[in-house]
Amino acid sequence: MRARIVASLLSRFEPRSLRAVLAAMKLRGLSVYSAPGSIVGGHAMPTTLAEVGARHRSALGGSLRAGVFGVNDGLVSNVSLVLGVAGAGVHSGYVLTSGVAGLLAGALSMAAGEFISVRSQREMYEYQMALEREELAEYPEEEAEELALIYQARGVDLAQARAVSQALLTNPQHALDVLAREELGLNPDDLGSPWQAASTSFVAFASGAAVPLLPFLFGLTGSRALLTATAITLAALFAVGLGLSLFTGRAALRSALRMVLIGGGAGTVSFLVGRLLGVAIS
Repeated sequence: MRARIVASLLSRFEPRSLRAVLAAMKLRGLSVYSAPGSIVGGHAMPTTLAEVGARHRSALGGSLRAGVFGVNDGLVSNVSLVLGVAGAGVHSGYVLTSGVAGLLAGALSMAAGEFISVRSQREMYEYQMALEREELAEYPEEEAEELALIYQARGVDLAQARAVSQALLTNPQHALDVLAREELGLNPDDLGSPWQAASTSFVAFASGAAVPLLPFLFGLTGSRALLTATAITLAALFAVGLGLSLFTGRAALRSALRMVLIGGGAGTVSFLVGRLLGVAIS
């Protein structure tokens, strides 16, 4: 099933944009879709530091994680809310109002959480790099020796490592970039965008949370609206599971059914709790 889906996607999109999917399929020859560079023995020769390891990285990684989990959270949380409120026996109008409130509250909460998380992480990285910049300006020889020892630990002769580290000091900005990568494990060019993370989470959660509300928005009421909302939400969870399997390399059907079982279980529990509360209150 996954192979047929990937083949269908390749008929609509160029292979370069689907490298992460093709990598999960263990397709050989992906280096031809890497950044331009001379090919040596079937492997793209990197020409810049940014290209090192690029064929193993996916630009979709962070966005995929935020998108998939956002949609999944929106689907599961809002269908659980809708089923819980409907289980209490209230009018369809109140169910729709609760669902819209849940959509906005969840999407805004997800966006705020992602923004604060990524912004705090970025500020921490920037602070660490600022300290490294000060140490490099105040103690250049000590920093050069630290870098030389890092290279030595990776198998480079100490004398050669010291020569390399001393050469790096002639360009302070370049030296800071290397120290950030080697000593702090940071990529100065990829510290994360809080606005991008927040907007991705908001849109993803809202998209997922809107699915259970569609029957109510189109005028359905009562048990018909509830059954329709449940059915389309389970179908959406199935589709999300299939989509996720394209990147994880896991069995497509198993991944899809796992999403359906988790979402269906959460919705069932919410409906039963809502029914019990509705009976108790009435």
